[in-house]
Amino acid sequence: MITEPFTSGNSVIHQVDPRLKIVLAVLLAGAIAVADRGITLTAGLMVAALLVALARLEVKEVLRRLAVVFGLMALIWVVLPFTYPGDPFLKLGPLHASKPGVLLCLKITLKSIIILAIMIALIATNTLSALGSALHRLGVPGKLVYLLVMSYRYIFVIENEYQRLMRAARIRGFQPGTNVHSYRTFAYLAGMIFLRASTRAENVYRAMLCRGFDKRFHSLGSMTPYGKNVGFTLLTGGAFLLILVLEIWGLKIRGWGI
Repeated sequence: MITEPFTSGNSVIHQVDPRLKIVLAVLLAGAIAVADRGITLTAGLMVAALLVALARLEVKEVLRRLAVVFGLMALIWVVLPFTYPGDPFLKLGPLHASKPGVLLCLKITLKSIIILAIMIALIATNTLSALGSALHRLGVPGKLVYLLVMSYRYIFVIENEYQRLMRAARIRGFQPGTNVHSYRTFAYLAGMIFLRASTRAENVYRAMLCRGFDKRFHSLGSMTPYGKNVGFTLLTGGAFLLILVLEIWGLKIRGWGI
């Protein structure tokens, strides 16, 4: 089952042209990725929170997506502060967490959260078909667009096929374990999934050809009102310039030795 929980809505962001949202998301994410100052990251966090609020997304669902980042960041927080050189900040027995290591972990965590929140607000609010059409109109090669759209569509089909095979194995008394029989069974399952996925791909391709597929996806969506695109561009572009100014201003101050 295809799930697109953030695409349903009538907020300002939902009504903006997907092409514009993709471009602005890339610009904001790039600015945050190269940012290094605390005030810049704080401004980026406020911008991300504003975009999520404008999209009227459920905070619970957004936090569920951010939980993936929290899990990855936990590993970095366990390793990096104790291996990064610098003045000690915290002592835990024989281990010493350096102050530069802690600051670096904090920057990585903030950047990850901000970029993911921006992508959720600007990219995840598009349906997959709208996203594919926007990427194609922006000049992304058609094969990459088709690969993205078809992969997303049939990942769920392959998952359903895997669940069906697992149910059949359990009905026949299969109990997963750490033994040769379990490894052999999972290898058979993987082989069957690849075989059926290949067969289904050929059948789908022939069915698309029978329906007149000319190696292009046609979108029935129309451009959104011009005023909303301009207003959103000014708002998001201003946020992008603010982040750049804060970062460049900080670099100049460092160059003057202040």
